[in-house]
Amino acid sequence: MIAAGAELLFTPTPELIYPKGLAQQTFIEVPDIGDELCGASRPGHFRGVATIVAKLFNIVQPDMALFGRKDFQQLMVIKTMVEDLSMPIEVIGVDTIREASGLAMSSRNGYLTADEKHRAATLKRAIDGVITAVQHGQDHHQAIAQAEQQLKAAGFTPDYFELRSADTLRQASENDNHLVVIAAAYLGKARLIDNVSFSRHPK
Repeated sequence: MIAAGAELLFTPTPELIYPKGLAQQTFIEVPDIGDELCGASRPGHFRGVATIVAKLFNIVQPDMALFGRKDFQQLMVIKTMVEDLSMPIEVIGVDTIREASGLAMSSRNGYLTADEKHRAATLKRAIDGVITAVQHGQDHHQAIAQAEQQLKAAGFTPDYFELRSADTLRQASENDNHLVVIAAAYLGKARLIDNVSFSRHPK
């Protein structure tokens, strides 16, 4: 902990966080933004995320909180919750750390075999391909279809692969300049997620 630069570590037990048990727990839901993408694949997931994060914020009373951009939807859910509930907390997104291949680092990578881990880098390459297509004015639907075929050829089973507004996470329109390509796909026993934010018209 000290080597990582931390001065205090808070590790509450389930009994402290949920003294009445989950059945009697008040929940927080962030509508719309938490219902799509990973929320559609895992119903109720972001309700749990919003609830536990809100409880931790109330216990710790932080001035700021840092969350990884790798789970972009989770970051947006937490930012929306903080804004909607007028919490005096600055939520900061931390850039994704990647391996040399481009694969986003994650505990889920431990489920990959050596061969699967080599092929897993295809997810980032597929995302980059869509970004290049969009920035060159190409139709993003066609680019995404090609990306999904690229993933399937590498052994993935795509869950979703979409172009969204990086500000609202809604479906991207032609007027949106700040965009995110966000994707999830299964490879072997692992469900991998990744995303990259970019400008449609880079300066």
